[in-house]
Amino acid sequence: MYALAIIRYRRPLEEVARHTEAHRTYLGRLKSEGTLLASGPLDPRNGGAALFHVPDGPDLWTRLDALRDGDPYVQAGVAQYEVLPWAVATGREDLDRLWMG
Repeated sequence: MYALAIIRYRRPLEEVARHTEAHRTYLGRLKSEGTLLASGPLDPRNGGAALFHVPDGPDLWTRLDALRDGDPYVQAGVAQYEVLPWAVATGREDLDRLWMG
């Protein structure tokens, strides 16, 4: 299962910036584990987006909540996530190739 995360800043950018290095380190770990496919800031920079790959199953929401709750942005209270499970139809094969490396 793929999931889109829309990350919305809830504090001024200067405050968000104090947590950006920890946020990027967290996302880098998820990328190396194969959970994160892509992420980056929105333009204008009022938040960001991420594309995750998570196992489908009865604990899907537990996994998605853990991804959100593990982000230093969320832990610091400077951003919130909207996580949307995504049943990709068109382009699924391309995403699967990216995920599988």
